[in-house]
Amino acid sequence: MVHNAQEVQNLLAKDHAPVVKLHSKYGKAIWLLSELDPVNNIAFGLCDLGQGNPELSYVSLSDLASLRHARLKVPMVETDLAFEGKYPMSVYLKAAKSNKRITEDDTILASLAG
Repeated sequence: MVHNAQEVQNLLAKDHAPVVKLHSKYGKAIWLLSELDPVNNIAFGLCDLGQGNPELSYVSLSDLASLRHARLKVPMVETDLAFEGKYPMSVYLKAAKSNKRITEDDTILASLAG
């Protein structure tokens, strides 16, 4: 993710596939992240808070890591270890905009990748 961010800063590439998927444990929020600024611990990617308006944005990984369940005190955000970003971020964005939600449906994503 750091390498992807450096490429974008140097205008070498703009549309990386997401590298990591984070999701809220007890909610509907999903983050597909492709770039990382390690100095500020800020990531870039497709952010979906489960309100029908997914968008490309920056997110603080420190803020996400600090989210805890109010009663149980367990972390609220988890990494999906099975996730594999197969398409450029623009394809995930198109699919999310048309579905009002991030999707990993390969049929939908493949149809938009062409």
